Amino acid sequence: MAQWAVTIPADTWASERLFQHDAVSVPGKGPESGDDVLLLAGDPPRAVALGTVREAGDDTLAVAYTRRAFDEPAPAGALTLPESVSALEPTAYRRMAEALGRERIRRTWLVSLDLPVEAATPAEAVRQFWSYVLELGPAELPAFVSPYGNELAMQAFVLGEEANLDPEEDED
Repeated sequence: MAQWAVTIPADTWASERLFQHDAVSVPGKGPESGDDVLLLAGDPPRAVALGTVREAGDDTLAVAYTRRAFDEPAPAGALTLPESVSALEPTAYRRMAEALGRERIRRTWLVSLDLPVEAATPAEAVRQFWSYVLELGPAELPAFVSPYGNELAMQAFVLGEEANLDPEEDED
């Protein structure tokens, strides 16, 4: 079993940050099914996840996630990678895997999306709500998240990033 570094294209990386997937499909060839992968994103490159090649096609790799560090990526500037898919020495792979740290303890979060909707019936309001969600999506609709039991610690997120929605703080 070999170890590889694979760069996630920018548009794929944007989607991966917004939606939870079990695997990511990236362009490239070289790794075989069962090989370990260090997934990189951004410029400068940052280690964002570890995975295992689930399927290797002619020019595409399906990589199943084994550890994610999307919110706290590790700098990977010390790696010299000639291509977007590059073989790694086992020591370099282990060093980067350690830099990602252990899986974080999972906790319960409350996530909500509040949207005022004018409608004649509750069912119509729900239909309009889902239409707005599909139409506007995560680029325009803030989601609110707080740790379970501490609703006062609520934070707004837009496009997977914390967002300040206080209009008074925007005034300069």
